[in-house]
Amino acid sequence: MAPPNTRDDIAAVRQMHQALVLHYVEGKTQAEIARELGISHATVNRLIKRGHQLGLVEIKIKSPIDHLVDLEARLVALGGIERAVVVPSVSENPHTALQRVGDAAARLLLDTIKDGDTISITGGKGVSALVAGLKPGRRYDVEIIPATGLVQGKHYTDVNHVASLMADKLGGRAYQIHAPLFADTAQQREMLMGISSVADVFRKAREADVAVVGVGSILTDDSSYYDLHPSSNADRQAIERSGATGELLAHLIDRQGKLCNYSLNRSLVSLTLDEFATIPRSIGIASGPSKVAPILSAMRGNHLDTIVTDEATGLQILELAEQEAA
Repeated sequence: MAPPNTRDDIAAVRQMHQALVLHYVEGKTQAEIARELGISHATVNRLIKRGHQLGLVEIKIKSPIDHLVDLEARLVALGGIERAVVVPSVSENPHTALQRVGDAAARLLLDTIKDGDTISITGGKGVSALVAGLKPGRRYDVEIIPATGLVQGKHYTDVNHVASLMADKLGGRAYQIHAPLFADTAQQREMLMGISSVADVFRKAREADVAVVGVGSILTDDSSYYDLHPSSNADRQAIERSGATGELLAHLIDRQGKLCNYSLNRSLVSLTLDEFATIPRSIGIASGPSKVAPILSAMRGNHLDTIVTDEATGLQILELAEQEAA
């Protein structure tokens, strides 16, 4: 804007400046500004518009979650996912962190699904946290389908139990799987997958619109993988030799997200990772130091569309990726 040259120009600019300050700095309405300056409402409106046209107004919006948005963008930039949802880390208590992640994943799911959708899920602490966080404002006509066989015992390992809870929260219908997560042999796995009731569940799971899964740790003492198949704890050396860094749908995957050459992978009663990849939208839920390497592996394998985690975990994922790239 050229500097004003005449007394009238200066007066006009001063009046424009007064109107802009009163409106944008002091938050007054145009009617209040008109009364204060002794001019018409229409004149105030014209002054504010002219101020915009002359570039006198610069609006900058600051957000308390700018750092989270930046972290989400950096995670997406690593590749392998389309979206990251990161919640603030407000507690070192892992249960509190997972609860907040579950709440965020629940909100995301409610924004994602629509009536008529089929949701394929695994068991696990992450998916259970999502279910606990569900607070739908209405009922959803959806079907909840297990993506794996079941493990009875702890409530979060029982995919039938988790599916039923999700269906109750959403107002939909849950299907039940009547097969264990692990067969004794690969041949028994093929037999179980051929049973019509089991085959029907997995057919529906393959045709799902949305998948919600946990991302599991392997090489830490708190790994829930050993809750899924306790005898695998005795085979820890074989797991380490396989190069496993995490699990997805109970499949052991290596640091590049590829399926490990491990015996239990071949007897797993579950969607295969190739079948899982055909589901249009997939959401992975995990938080905590033990989940850093597994999440990065799942990202490198392009297994998930969206990751929901907490700030501390997200930062550690970036650190691990930088260390391994160095």
